[in-house]
Amino acid sequence: MRYTLFDNQKSEILLLARILLMILFIISGWSKLTGFSGTVGYLESLGTPAPMLAAVIAVIMEFFVAIVIVVGFYTRPLAFLFALFTLGTALIGHHFWTMIDAERAANMTQFFKNMSIMGGLLLLSITGAGKYSVDGR
Repeated sequence: MRYTLFDNQKSEILLLARILLMILFIISGWSKLTGFSGTVGYLESLGTPAPMLAAVIAVIMEFFVAIVIVVGFYTRPLAFLFALFTLGTALIGHHFWTMIDAERAANMTQFFKNMSIMGGLLLLSITGAGKYSVDGR
C-alpha cells in the first residue's frame, strides 16, 4: 500500500473541503431565502423557465442541501445532485457564449468557477464525507 503525505489527515481535509465547497452556497442561499421575491425577479430577468419554482429549488439546494453536505449527511448522492445543480446554474446564469466584451469575460470566469466547483463535488461524491460527518458515524 502506498503512503501519501496527507493519509493521516484525510478526514480533516474532507471536512475542510465540504466547508469550503459549500460556504459560498450557504451565504448565497441565505440571501436568496431572505430576499425571495428579488430572487424570483432576477431569475425571471434571465428568462429562466418557471422562475418561482427555480427560486425554490435554488434556496433548497444552496441553503438547506449545502448545510446537509457540510454536516456530511447523505454526502455522496447529495454532492452528485449538487454537481448537476451547479451545471444548471452555470448554463442558465453564466451563458457567456451569448455575451460580448466585459460581460462575456466576467461570465466566462463565473461559468468556469462553477465547473471547478463541480469537480470538487464530483470528487466528494466518490470519496464520501470522511469520519467527521453524520455519514461517518
